[in-house]
Amino acid sequence: MSNIKTVARKDGGDYVISGQKLWITNGTRADFITLAVRTGGEGFGGISLVTFPNDVTGFSVSKKIKKIGNLASDTALLYFDECRIPQRYVLGEENQGFYHIMTNFQGERLIAAIACVSGMEKMIADSIEYGNTREAFGKPILKFQVWRHKFVDHMTAIEAAKRLTYHAVDLYDRKEYCVKEISMAKLFAGDLAQKVVYDCQQFHGGFGYTTEYHIGRAFKDVRLITIGGGTSEVMKEIIGKLVGM
Repeated sequence: MSNIKTVARKDGGDYVISGQKLWITNGTRADFITLAVRTGGEGFGGISLVTFPNDVTGFSVSKKIKKIGNLASDTALLYFDECRIPQRYVLGEENQGFYHIMTNFQGERLIAAIACVSGMEKMIADSIEYGNTREAFGKPILKFQVWRHKFVDHMTAIEAAKRLTYHAVDLYDRKEYCVKEISMAKLFAGDLAQKVVYDCQQFHGGFGYTTEYHIGRAFKDVRLITIGGGTSEVMKEIIGKLVGM
């Protein structure tokens, strides 16, 4: 994030912006972008945020990126070729954008943890409903001990993820410093979600590999959680630094 290359140079009362942006959520359909640009020197101290209308001359959407999941939201590659906007479009203070971005990341990561908890509970509930009606060898498949025990293990872990996430929410709501707790919640809930969706899809058998049941879509969408908003590996680095490792 501190290595942003898209440059905004001053020209009179304007910024002239050149560069490109990858992985921009809803970039093909947005009317304006909250854009991070380099207005100062190298490093995190030279980044600013600006409001960028998408009807500015020189702006273009290069392509819509083809993704595995989360198809309800597009992701785009954007180009900026000498795009001119007024300097008054800067958000906050010039060269302070990095700090705003890092602050916003905490909310995004907390939402990801909350979504994981909710999604996992939904996947388990749907699987239990399916398992009570789908039969194999003369009885509902949920009656097989191997699956009952697996779901109990998952439900216990989900409850732990919920408590960790709720703790982070409480700290965030009280405006306390909680980067460690939020990072832990996203890490734990995100990694757990990968295991839960795998087993729930497996439980659905052949139907789990179709789009007839929700679990098929969940299998594709959940994979983003450990990547977007900071990967699980990044979360571990943040936590390690915060505890003095």
